Amino acid sequence: MGKKDNKDLRKFISPYPRHVQDTAMWLRDFVWDLYPDANELIYDNYNAVAFGWAPTEKQSHVFCSVALLPRYCHFGFYWGSQIADPKKLLEGKGNQYRYVKVESPDKFPAAYIKTLVKEAWANSMLRVKDDSEIIKGNTIVKSISAKKKRPK
Repeated sequence: MGKKDNKDLRKFISPYPRHVQDTAMWLRDFVWDLYPDANELIYDNYNAVAFGWAPTEKQSHVFCSVALLPRYCHFGFYWGSQIADPKKLLEGKGNQYRYVKVESPDKFPAAYIKTLVKEAWANSMLRVKDDSEIIKGNTIVKSISAKKKRPK
């Protein structure tokens, strides 16, 4: 399970351009390599495929995520408004979600993002009120929308 369990995700992202798929899978490996005990939660939603990592199977515990869009990916933080961003690279003006646009792995500020992911993980762990909810290293498909709007 975990990092090697990518059959469903590959199927969900197949309508996206190859460079977006490759970038998403690279970002996936980036997080799995840092947090192999986290759980990957996959959402095949109406307007995007998104997957994120959490210490439990709850969306409210997601510490970082990837969303595929027709030309690039978002690498985001579910509670991004609550983590430090000294370089001000994160976009988003909502109450919580923050992200960076990623067009390709070579344009991804990996070293900087690692520090943000570490803080986001700690923030996520503080949200877990019941340690019995913690599970390790699973890939879980959380939703599949019957109707989808995908790139052509």
